[in-house]
Amino acid sequence: MAAASSSSSGVAAEERRGIPAAAFVEDVETYLTQSGLDVNASLSVLQERLQQYKIVEMKLLAQQRDLQAKIPDIEKCLDIVAALQSKKGSGEPLITDYEVSEGIYSRARIEETDSVCLWLGANVMLEYSCDEANALLKKNLENAKASLAVLVADLQFLRDQETITQVTIARVYNWDVHQRRMKEAMKES
Repeated sequence: MAAASSSSSGVAAEERRGIPAAAFVEDVETYLTQSGLDVNASLSVLQERLQQYKIVEMKLLAQQRDLQAKIPDIEKCLDIVAALQSKKGSGEPLITDYEVSEGIYSRARIEETDSVCLWLGANVMLEYSCDEANALLKKNLENAKASLAVLVADLQFLRDQETITQVTIARVYNWDVHQRRMKEAMKES
């Protein structure tokens, strides 16, 4: 992303995970002088930055949706592994319904077992003992929840940067309108 926003107060903007921070512009005239841009170029740069923020926001929202869908799946897998472990040694089979495809379910009778198969992705499935599967699923659940928390914080940071950029655009535009009106008033008098 282009480095355009600099504050007249000289406070350095920070970034979060590659998302550059937008600096609040208190004095538009000083900002324009320091950046070496005219009003139209500055507005263009700020609009471009805002569009870049919007693109990043769409990507983060897609990642958030994926994680929010993944967490319940991991929890369901943990529940099934726990149910299998609870039936272990009782001699009675576990009878459960499972989804074959979207909206189509079937009933399964699972005899006592010491292992389960888990999808790892990329058409790969591995067999784990119930204890190993439980540990792996718990670790995956913790990682997914931690990733979701980071994504939520990134989205909040990004929305703050969008707001600051929008305010800066409005301030630069309003400053330009004010300057034009002052020039018109000086011409008339």
